[in-house]
Amino acid sequence: MNVTNAFLYSSEVDINKFPKDGLFEIVLIGKSNVGKSSFINAMTNRKSLARTSSAPGKTRTANFYIINDRFYFVDMPGYGYAEVSKSQKGLFDKIIKDYVKKRKTDFMVLFFLDGRHLPTRNDVKAYNMLLDEGITPVVILTKTDKQKKYVTDKNTAQIKKILDIKTAVFPFSIKQPESAENIWRFIDEIIQQTD
Repeated sequence: MNVTNAFLYSSEVDINKFPKDGLFEIVLIGKSNVGKSSFINAMTNRKSLARTSSAPGKTRTANFYIINDRFYFVDMPGYGYAEVSKSQKGLFDKIIKDYVKKRKTDFMVLFFLDGRHLPTRNDVKAYNMLLDEGITPVVILTKTDKQKKYVTDKNTAQIKKILDIKTAVFPFSIKQPESAENIWRFIDEIIQQTD
């Protein structure tokens, strides 16, 4: 997909203030510091559309990035970050749960895991929460450039077994442009079905 237009449309914590234009939404869910912001920047070919940080827990709202005036990337707060208050964690959880339980628009979920590691207890909990809501997420494995391909392949097989994944799993690295191209082809097919 050729991204000609991309910008941050709004940042919200209240579902009642989420955009109401009915555009398709691609929701990004994953633990803190898994690489969702880097994914947005790489996919849109922008260096700083989404703010990245080496410190986890920086995304604290649902951030709506409008792409080509056609659909949104919706970057959710990361879960599982220990160094935020209990009330802040509760707010993060509420934003995500409100979205998947109450959002009245067509959307798909990209579920992010660090491809170097097996899913944590929080990963399994978040993934199963989506399944319980009737949502089958598409799994994106980040940071796969930091290890040998055979290790990524081994981890992918184990992750699919642990989470009982029956759908496609996409390795992704900002240093491997073909990984973005593969995901864009998949996304484009989904969006065309909603037009």
